[in-house]
Amino acid sequence: MVIAANPGFPRIGPKRELKKAVEKYWSGKTSESEMLAVCRSLRKNAWLLQKEIGIDHIPSGDFSLYDHVLDTIAMVGCIPERYGWNGGKVDLGKTYFAMARGTAKGEATQSRPKAHAMEMTKWFDTNYHYIVPEFSSAQKFRFSSARVIDEFAEAKELGIITRPVLIGPVSFLLLGKSKDKSLVNPLSLLEKLLPVYEEVLKKLSDAGAEWVQMDEPFLALDTDKKSQKAFKHAYAGLAGSVPNIKLLLATYFDSLKENISVVSGLPVAAVHMDIVRAPQQLDEALERIDENQLLSLGVVDGRNVWRTDLDEALAIVKRAVNALGSDRVMISPSCSLLHVPVDLDLETGIDAELRGWLAFAKQKLEEVVTLSLAAGGSFSKVEKTFAENRTLMESRKSSPRIHNESVKKRLLDLNGNVPHQRGSRETRREVQQKRLGLPMFPTTTIGSFPQTKDVRSTRADLKAGRIDEDTYNAFIREIIKRTIGFQEQTGIDVLVHGEFERNDMVEYFGELLEGFAITKNGWVQSYGSRCTKPPVIYGDVYRAKPMTVEWAGYAQSLTEQPVKGMLTGPVTILQWSFVRNDQARSETCKQISLAIRDEVLDLEAAGIGIIQIDEPALREGLPLRRRDWDSYLSWAVEAFRMASSGVKDETQIHTHMCYAEFNDIIEHIAAMDADVISIETSRSQMEILGAFTRFKYPGEIGPGVYDVHSPRVPPLEEMESLLIKALEVLSPQQIWVNPDCGLKTRGWDEVRAALAVMVEAAKNLRRIAEEKNTAKQTA
Repeated sequence: MVIAANPGFPRIGPKRELKKAVEKYWSGKTSESEMLAVCRSLRKNAWLLQKEIGIDHIPSGDFSLYDHVLDTIAMVGCIPERYGWNGGKVDLGKTYFAMARGTAKGEATQSRPKAHAMEMTKWFDTNYHYIVPEFSSAQKFRFSSARVIDEFAEAKELGIITRPVLIGPVSFLLLGKSKDKSLVNPLSLLEKLLPVYEEVLKKLSDAGAEWVQMDEPFLALDTDKKSQKAFKHAYAGLAGSVPNIKLLLATYFDSLKENISVVSGLPVAAVHMDIVRAPQQLDEALERIDENQLLSLGVVDGRNVWRTDLDEALAIVKRAVNALGSDRVMISPSCSLLHVPVDLDLETGIDAELRGWLAFAKQKLEEVVTLSLAAGGSFSKVEKTFAENRTLMESRKSSPRIHNESVKKRLLDLNGNVPHQRGSRETRREVQQKRLGLPMFPTTTIGSFPQTKDVRSTRADLKAGRIDEDTYNAFIREIIKRTIGFQEQTGIDVLVHGEFERNDMVEYFGELLEGFAITKNGWVQSYGSRCTKPPVIYGDVYRAKPMTVEWAGYAQSLTEQPVKGMLTGPVTILQWSFVRNDQARSETCKQISLAIRDEVLDLEAAGIGIIQIDEPALREGLPLRRRDWDSYLSWAVEAFRMASSGVKDETQIHTHMCYAEFNDIIEHIAAMDADVISIETSRSQMEILGAFTRFKYPGEIGPGVYDVHSPRVPPLEEMESLLIKALEVLSPQQIWVNPDCGLKTRGWDEVRAALAVMVEAAKNLRRIAEEKNTAKQTA
């Protein structure tokens, strides 16, 4: 029989129940036991749903209160010293959430010191953020969290023998960083780490587990000989350490390529491959897979919301069944369904045609079961489903709503020649300073201000028809007015309107651009309790009317200081949407670029002198294999320049990027030709600025001086020390002072306190710089 398997299920709940439970716990409105009861209910419902659908291998351990990498950090006892952990069980409130969020004012004690959060970055080329493990040369590991064993037992009580999911030991080490210069390669810690994994496997075996899924996504990346040797060594030991456990080695997001030789020789019972992202790897896998191994085929897209073409997927599966036999084949989503919404059945507002083209997590598992029945000799049971699928596939191809000839013609007429009228950076810097008159170390924020309960409820009232648009607009204007006044009083130099009219930096534009559809419950986890609702790009994209000009213009009318026009860049809109899969992503991105370009020019015409086009997803979109980088970076940089390059020299273009490593692509970031870039640096303690040591960045830079994803308000000396670190790499004329990211998720009390400290830090740096300059002139 062909096995129907699932590598992971969304953890947030159909209606973000996890988010609500965790945030209530953080705010003190509910107890830990009440929060954990919600979590048990979510896990139970997910397991029973998968059993009802017909999944044979149901995962456990894929649930997390914050992040699965953080869970692994807790499991192996890799807790940084600053959290005051005593070596016992990892406490949720005192240690686990402190690592994720830092300790806020008033939470620190002698046994639990005040500490900043651990660094966070993107999970490969997705919009999911993980907590980065921290290692040292003296690192010790110990079994410290039994979560994965407890959750297996939880499912077993329901009569379900699950397949526990672990991040593999090699990928776990490669995901981390060392603050210790003497630790050159984290893989040198493998010998210390493996005994903990062996202990976990033994405990799972004792609990009754038969299969364990080991996620090793780094096998789909370029690896060196040391990494390949580490994989071989790790699994040679683990596979034999617990004879009753069968290991499934899971890779995803790209092809194994040269690592197929590593995988085929490992003593694991099964190997999972992402056939959606890399269908070309199947042939070699069928030739080289060990005769005792099962092959898990990820033929249902775990990262996008489009219905699977069942005929195409079945043809792939049949090739494997013919080569290996049905007993050696598993069918699965390409990766964990963490990256897609839970259930399309909740989307009652989507029209029938578009709805027929979509599949969320529940529907994708139904597709997996349908394919397993068809490939396993029971096609008659699902013949009707295949016929319906063919009709839906054809309706999507032929639907007139997908194609807009004027959009295609506009791109064709450009023929790769992006209109560009801007002068040199030196010319621009001079005319921009003349227009703006900014001080040294100018202060600003990234764009958004707190989305309070009043803001969210008023927006909900508008959508529900409880208030009219005039009432809503008056409410937003009043908040903008107060926010402009607050920024002026605080002493911030470049202001923002606060983005109170926006639900999300991508969804907002998805609602206003043609070719997009918006869901009601299409939530996915971004990090921790933060969820986003990516819009669905189903057709050609264009702008029907201005989207932000009215709000930016109103804000600018309230002050003499410059107000930034705030836009999301084309690459980020692409990356943070569910993108149509019937044309090249580069083509869709350029369509978005032209729409953003139109908005930029309208903002300039309305008198907005600074326009920020955020591209936090530029690095995220980078292909996992280096050989594919140049092609992506070429069209991604072109897309940004297409959107931004139509303005006059006196108009200053900003961009923002967060939670990314820049070293490898810094030249391409410079090629975007933005005048100012703001970046996340506080969690890494300005470590990211190392990229600017090797490469002399020609523009101005705002290295974030405090972490907006943590509730703590950093002291003045901490912000000053970060700016002094920045001065080791950048000139005073280059540096802007700003938070790491937008302030949407923070409370006003935190924002007022933190921004006041930030402005004071900038003033102190100006005074220091002026004193140094005076001393230099005197000498």
